[in-house]
Order: sequence, then structure tokens, then C-alpha cells
Amino acid sequence: MSQDYETEYNNRARVPEHPGIIAGWQSDAAAYRSEALCELDVSYGEGERQAYDLFKPEAIRGNALVMFIHGGYWQALDRGYFSHMARGLNRLGLPVAVVGYDLCPQVHLGHIVWELQQAAAALWRRFGLPVIATGHSAGGHLSACTLATDWKNVDQDLPDQLVPAAYGISGLYNLKPLTETTINNALNLDLAAAELESPLFWSAPSRLTMDAVVGGAESAEYHKQSRRLVDVWGLEGVTTRYEEIPGANHFTVIAGLTDPENAMTRRIATLAGA
Repeated sequence: MSQDYETEYNNRARVPEHPGIIAGWQSDAAAYRSEALCELDVSYGEGERQAYDLFKPEAIRGNALVMFIHGGYWQALDRGYFSHMARGLNRLGLPVAVVGYDLCPQVHLGHIVWELQQAAAALWRRFGLPVIATGHSAGGHLSACTLATDWKNVDQDLPDQLVPAAYGISGLYNLKPLTETTINNALNLDLAAAELESPLFWSAPSRLTMDAVVGGAESAEYHKQSRRLVDVWGLEGVTTRYEEIPGANHFTVIAGLTDPENAMTRRIATLAGA
């Protein structure tokens, strides 16, 4: 079975053209940073990676801000590849914080979850606005984790619904299968730790909203991951929605976020009240 999981979860092997796509992200992100109204390297924690880049609209139209969390299986990439993911939402009047975090194996995956909770709390403290969490791949997992966080456990002063909605793109919500893959070399999760860090097994954030979207050309396991979260949380009172982006693979699935007219961008803007 582990060999099947290796094939299902190894996105770089499934999409041989991924180096060109990632290089494109890097140049598009740099281009957007050079033209956007932005505040770079705002620290929310002690580490160098514990910072966000804030991209601002010309005029604010929503009643929330969006936090974008990058992917890379919790062990690769950084926020500098994803600045342009703010473009579509900025055009619709929403501020977007593209958040960085430490990587495995330098820190444990549970520490990354804690860092994103700190980032969302820092954004709320600074702007007094609810945070709509969105992210890609590992970032989809971290978005769901922030949605399902008991904020009183993070800090007594934080509101219950600090993150009222999350939009996970190609997310992983049950990490147990990863323990049988080479992805786990850096994560170093045993089954108990994998369950502990899987939002699927957390108390469902009832009355809140979770969208789980996945590329139509992604592996069956990715479809199953998103469907399962939507089914389980939906039964427990979460407003859930599952969607497939036709023809998109694991790397092209986020392309639409650069476009204000794209359905994904519009949906996140709706969640943010724009």
C-alpha cells in the first residue's frame, strides 16, 4: 500500500513540468511585489520566516482580511514565491497577508500549526478584522487547522471566531497516509503525531465555513482528502463545500487567484464580505 501512497502523494513526480511552474511563480511574485501597494517582512514571531508580506487594495471593500498560506509539504518553498496570489483579491478590495513559517525538519509540524495560529492572532490584533484563511497544499491543511482552532487556548483575549471561514486548495486533512511515504523523511511523524496534527480528527468548527477545492487532474487521494473533510465536518455542523477545478493539476490549481474575475478569487472575496 505504501507504494500506492508514494505515487498518489508525490506531486512533483506526477507533474514533470513542475520546475517551470515554480520558476514562474517566483518571477510573477517578484513582479507583483515591485508594483503592488505592500508592506514586506512584517514580523509576527521570533524566527526569520515568522513574518508576512501584506498586500493592500487601493480601496478596501470587505469586512475581513485574507491570510494566504503557501505549500511545499511543510518542508519547502517560502512566502516569496506567492506574492502574486494576492493580486486578484487586492483588485476586489481585500488586503492579503502572505504568511511565512518555519519548515520541517528544523521544527516539528505541530510547531508550524502553532506559528500559523500566532500569525492569525497577530493580524487580528493589528487590524481588528476577522481573518479568512486560504492556502495551497500544506497551506490548505494549515488553513483548516486555523479554522478549527480554539482561540481561547491560544490567548484568552482572542475572539472565538477569529477565523470564520477557510478555503483549502488541494489540502491534506488526514496526515496518516503520509507516514508511509518519503515525504515523511522530513516530517518524521509517527501515526499518533499524524493524527494529532490532522484537522479531520479535531473537533469540527461547527457554524463556521470550510471550502475544500482540488484540481480535477490531481490524484485520487487528493480528491478523497477534500471530500472526506467536507463530509465529516458537514455532518458536524460546518458549512462545507467541495469543488473540483477542471483540468488543473496540483501546481496549476492556484493560477486563478491572480485574476479578480476567477471563480476561486470571487468565492474567497465573498467569504471575506466583499
